[in-house]
Amino acid sequence: MSLLHCPSLYHYTRRATREVAIGNTGIGGANPIRIQSMLTSDTLDTAACVRESLALAEAGCEIIRLTAQTKVYAANLENIARELRAAGCHVPLVADIHFKPDAAMEAAKWVEKIRVNPGNFVDKKKFVERDYTDSEYEEELDKIRAAFTPLVLFCKEHGRAMRLGANHGSLSDRILNRFGDTPEGMVESALEFARIARDLNYHQLVFSMKSSNVKVMIQAYRLLVKRLAEEGADWNYPIHLGVTEAGEGEDARIKSACGIGSLLADGIGDTLRVSLTEDPVHEVAPGFELAAPFQPGAGGHGTAPEREPEAVIDPFAYHKRKADVIQRGGVSLGWNEPVRVVLPAAAITALDAAQMGDFMPEISCEDAAAVEVDPRDAAACAALQDAPATLVTVKDGVDMPPVQAFRLLAAMVPARHPILLKDTLGGEGKLSAPMAAGVNIGSLLCDGIGNAVCIRLEKDPEKAARLAFNLLQAAGVRVSKTEFVSCPSCGRTHYNIQEASARIRAAMGHLKGVKIAVMGCIVNGPGEMSDADFGYVGGAPNKINLYVGHTPVEMNIPQDEAVDHLVALIKKHGRWGDAKYLTSDDGRLTIWINARSARGIFRKKGGHAKAWPPLSSGNGLGNQRLLNWKRLRAPGRPAFLRSFMRESRVSRPCARSSVRYSSLIITRLRAIARLMAPVWP
Repeated sequence: MSLLHCPSLYHYTRRATREVAIGNTGIGGANPIRIQSMLTSDTLDTAACVRESLALAEAGCEIIRLTAQTKVYAANLENIARELRAAGCHVPLVADIHFKPDAAMEAAKWVEKIRVNPGNFVDKKKFVERDYTDSEYEEELDKIRAAFTPLVLFCKEHGRAMRLGANHGSLSDRILNRFGDTPEGMVESALEFARIARDLNYHQLVFSMKSSNVKVMIQAYRLLVKRLAEEGADWNYPIHLGVTEAGEGEDARIKSACGIGSLLADGIGDTLRVSLTEDPVHEVAPGFELAAPFQPGAGGHGTAPEREPEAVIDPFAYHKRKADVIQRGGVSLGWNEPVRVVLPAAAITALDAAQMGDFMPEISCEDAAAVEVDPRDAAACAALQDAPATLVTVKDGVDMPPVQAFRLLAAMVPARHPILLKDTLGGEGKLSAPMAAGVNIGSLLCDGIGNAVCIRLEKDPEKAARLAFNLLQAAGVRVSKTEFVSCPSCGRTHYNIQEASARIRAAMGHLKGVKIAVMGCIVNGPGEMSDADFGYVGGAPNKINLYVGHTPVEMNIPQDEAVDHLVALIKKHGRWGDAKYLTSDDGRLTIWINARSARGIFRKKGGHAKAWPPLSSGNGLGNQRLLNWKRLRAPGRPAFLRSFMRESRVSRPCARSSVRYSSLIITRLRAIARLMAPVWP
C-alpha cells in the first residue's frame, strides 16, 4: 500500500509545497497556515460587504472570499475592493465562481484570486445517467479547455492566483458517470483543470477537496496529495482545507477538527477555513486554534519511533480495525459493537441519567481497566502478542502526539486488542477540549481505529459526556441524535439560514438517526445533501424547496411555512418519533423510551435514575447492565429477570425501528417495570 500522502504515519512532517502569491499574502512554502473566511452579505451591497470584510480583517482573517454568481455581481467587486483599500484594508480577496466563466473573467479584474469549481464551471449537473465513450469524454474535455483557457491566460498575465476547488456535492454528471460519487472522481475533476493550466505554463494553483462527509473529505485530500506526487515533483501545489456544510456550534467545530485536524496531523494543508452557519467572524478564531499546533516553529511533535511498522490503516478507504469483542463493566466493546464512551466513575456518579438520556457514559475508567502501553517499547508490545484480548491504550507521558501514538499502538499490538482513545496523553496542549477531541480522537475514528473514547480535557462531567457522543457522531461512527448538515451561507443564500437552522433544530432535534440538510442555495445543496434524509434548500428569495434525498418534492414554499411543511414531510415518510413515558403499576418507577432510538431510562419516581445502554445485537435488552446493578441482586430475582430477558430478546434493533417494533419494546419495558418495582430500594 502506497503512503505517498505523507512521509510517515508515525511522525509529523509538513508537506513541502511551492509558494503561491495571493496579492501580498503567500500560501505554501515556508509561510504559516493561512486562515480565511467568506462573506455572507449580498455582493451587490457594497457597504455591507466592506463592513463585514473590515470586521474579518480586525479578527485576523488573512484571506476573504465573496461569491460572484453572475457577471453583474462580479463587476461590483471593483467597488468593494476600492472601498476596502481606501479604508486601509489590504487583505486579499477571492471571487467564488460557479457556472459562469464570464463572471470569472470579470472578477479576475478586481480580486487577487479566483476559486473555480471544476464540477460546474462548464459541465452542468442534471443527475442524468449516461455512458460516455472515450471520444465523447474527450469532446467534453475540449469544451472545458475552450472555456477555461481565457481565464487561465488572464490570470497568468495579471498575476492572479486560482483555487481548483472540487466539492463532493457538485461533481458533474460526466465525472459521476465515469468515476462515481467518489474521492477518485473529486480528484480527477480537479486534475483535468490543472492539466489545462499547466499546458499554458500557469502554476499559481491551490487545490481543495471539500465534503460534508468527514471520511470522504479526508480520503479525497489524501488521494489528491498522492496523485500530485505521482504526477511529478513540480506538482507540489498548496492545499486549502475545509469541511463543507459543517453546521454550527460545537458540532461544527468538532466536525471541522476531525477532518481538518486529521490532514494537518499528516502535514497536509497550507490554508484553511472552518465553515460555520454563523457570523463569518466566528470562523476566524477556531481556524487559528486548529492551525496553531502545526504552524512553522510550533514544535511539540515528539520523537519518531526507531522502527516504523507497516501501516495498519488504508489511508484512502475506511476499514474498521477488527478487534475481538470483550466485556468491561457489563458492556460489550470491540469489532461489531458501538464505540463506547468512558469517563471516571466519580464523573458518571455525578450525572443524572434521566437528564443525560442517550448521552450517558457506559463504562467507567476503573471498570475499563485499560492496559497502558508505550507503543515504542518493543518489550511491552511483545507481551501482548500472545495475551488474551484486552483493552489497551497509550501510556500517559509518551513523547508523541496522540494521533501518531495511537496509530503506532494499533500497528504494534495484535488487532484483537480493542483500543481506548484519549484526547490527551497528559499535557494540556494548544487546543480546547472540543478541538482536541476532534483532532486527537476523531481523526483516528475516521481511520477505523478505536473501540472506546475518553474525554479528559473537559473537566465538567456532563460536558465531557456530551462532547464524547457528539464526537462519535461527527466522525460518523455512532449516531446519538439528529444529524444536521447546514452550509455557512454566502451572498447566494436566499433566506436567513441561521434563523431557519435554529428553528429546524428546535423542532427536530429529537429525531435520532434522521439526517437533515439546511442549504442556502442550489449550487452545492442537492449534491452535498445527497446522503441526507431530508433537505431544506433556498430556491428563490424567501422561498424554500424541500427534498427527500436529492429529489425535490415541494417547491417555492414561503419561508414562514417551510418548517411546518418539513415536519409534515418527515411524518409522511414515517421518520417522526415522539418521546413516550410509562409508569409502573405502583407508580414507583418511570420508564422513558424514544420510539426511534429503542433506548430506555429507568427512573425512581422523584429520585435517582439509571440508564440502559442502547440496544444492539447480542445484549438482550441491556440485560448485562440491569443484572449488574447491586441494588437488583435480591435473592432469586436476577435469575428470573435473566430468563425473562432471554425470552424477550430482539435480534437486531436499529435507529430506524418500525412503529411495530417500538410498540413491542414499550410492551416489554412496561412488563420489566412491573417486575423491577418490588426490588427497587
